[in-house]
Amino acid sequence: MRNVLAALSIVALLLLAVPSAQTQTSSETYRQLNLFGDIFERVRADYVDEVSDQKLVEAAVNGMLSSLDPHSGYLNQKNFQEMQVQTRGEFGGLGIEVTLENGVVKVIAPIDETPAFRAGILTGDMITQINGESTQGFTLSEAVEKMRGPVNTDIKLTIVRSGQDAPFDVTLTREVIKISSVRGRAEGDVVYLRITTFSEQTSTTLANETARLRKQIGEGKVAGVVLDLRGNPGGLLDQAVKVSDSFLDQGEIVSTRGRRTGDAQRYNAKKGDIADALPLVVLINGGSASASEIVAGALQDHGRGVVMGTKSFGKGSVQTIIPISGQGAIRLTTSLYYTPSGKSIQAKGIEPDILVEQAKLDTAGKPQASAGAPRRNEASLRNHIEVDSKTGRPTLVTPTPGATPPAEENSNAAPPPPTPIGGSIAPDSENFDFQLARAVDLLRGMAKFAKKPN
Repeated sequence: MRNVLAALSIVALLLLAVPSAQTQTSSETYRQLNLFGDIFERVRADYVDEVSDQKLVEAAVNGMLSSLDPHSGYLNQKNFQEMQVQTRGEFGGLGIEVTLENGVVKVIAPIDETPAFRAGILTGDMITQINGESTQGFTLSEAVEKMRGPVNTDIKLTIVRSGQDAPFDVTLTREVIKISSVRGRAEGDVVYLRITTFSEQTSTTLANETARLRKQIGEGKVAGVVLDLRGNPGGLLDQAVKVSDSFLDQGEIVSTRGRRTGDAQRYNAKKGDIADALPLVVLINGGSASASEIVAGALQDHGRGVVMGTKSFGKGSVQTIIPISGQGAIRLTTSLYYTPSGKSIQAKGIEPDILVEQAKLDTAGKPQASAGAPRRNEASLRNHIEVDSKTGRPTLVTPTPGATPPAEENSNAAPPPPTPIGGSIAPDSENFDFQLARAVDLLRGMAKFAKKPN
């Protein structure tokens, strides 16, 4: 026993005499943790009002994670449970996808046929107040929690929109949001499929809708398929892979690369195309993010479909949900995804093959650009990640110092109607969808050209 103690003493003396880099790093870590502990105790003792330990710790953890990038954060037990419900395709609230920019809540996209959509909330809108309380300084989780609540209760949002002289209020009634993530219809001889989010049943529903509509139109009569991913904020990675695989017979769909070389994963297509090689047009816009961009990028790189619309959002990062026993979970950015050609679209987005702005027709039947919300994308978010073009490694981009949020004046001005997504292709319709009309025209032209004799 004495020999063992003597040996340990010698090792300890050697470590003290020649401190390793690891020991120095550990010492610095403990010093920083002591700093946190000192501040924690000072807040508990001297803050103007008593604050629970749980609230302080949760705020500190969320602050640490949210400072990394716009998509990392802490989910307490309640929010974690709500997130699990949401990925199953049913949740309570307003039906609105939001993010944070410079401390202001920004709308990524409203979900079809929800209170937010019916109220005319648009991509790029800024929510500056919730029930009269300023959102400045809210974390993303806090903002989402404020907007959720009991079904059939009202909530008032104050919106700042580009092109509007002053903010305006919108009152919405919370509902149980039941999402059918795929909706389809026949546009004459064209199969139209709209995916609003990627939840657990998306790929199965997509296959069923495709088969139903092809049968409705008649085999041999289908000119092509429109896959509409506009305003789709993303969802489950495995569903993005399955949806891409639905139209591909072979080849890589997407790869993900993390911090360590061994973390890389590749997802490949299996034989089988639910559209049997029919011409395909994929519609995207600035609200198409994450899983939507995986699908658009895979189909574009393989030449399986023509990507049409406007540049996508540019969210090329993957978040892993890591449960913490009895304490909710953390949402942590763990990797970036790359299209089959090896391109990262993080903060870049998918460029359409054919650029088509959303527009309306004037009295002479000519397209006029819609005065919609300004384009917001991943590159405009605070602390977003960019990929170094030389090294291929991710780097954080800090915001411009001195940036200030817009003023919070208030008015009761009514919001303009939303730009249609998946609307009518009839030019004289009130909800005429210019981009969809161009996609249908392209497919019919391709089908007509294919039938010409050589």
